[in-house]
Amino acid sequence: MGKLLHDYFFWTYERGSIHFDIMVTLIIVFLFVSPHVINFKDRPVETVALHGSEVLVKEAGHEGTNSIFVFQIRSDQAGGPTASQTDDERQAAILRVVEPISGEVTLDHYEPVLDAHSKVVAYNAWVVR
Repeated sequence: MGKLLHDYFFWTYERGSIHFDIMVTLIIVFLFVSPHVINFKDRPVETVALHGSEVLVKEAGHEGTNSIFVFQIRSDQAGGPTASQTDDERQAAILRVVEPISGEVTLDHYEPVLDAHSKVVAYNAWVVR
């Protein structure tokens, strides 16, 4: 049994042998089963526009005949929303940034995007057009 484990560990079997096929099968099973069993704590990274002058636009579906879009506006954008503003000022700042891009829209709601240190880096704004 010790020699068998030694040979498996150092991968000494020839390609095409039954032991080689068993090792490859175990590796493939590990690759496909382990993400369901082991919590690797990996999560998608929130996509934030790279520069303060960029606005990231994503389609979020339809509401009747209207289209819904999510605009991501960085908090360091000139004239854009900031954490120090009141809610009404922030909504006006969001519309000030969005309307030159998409025309007249209605702001449905917005949410802050936080970094790892719970600092507001951007705002996601859902608008109906």
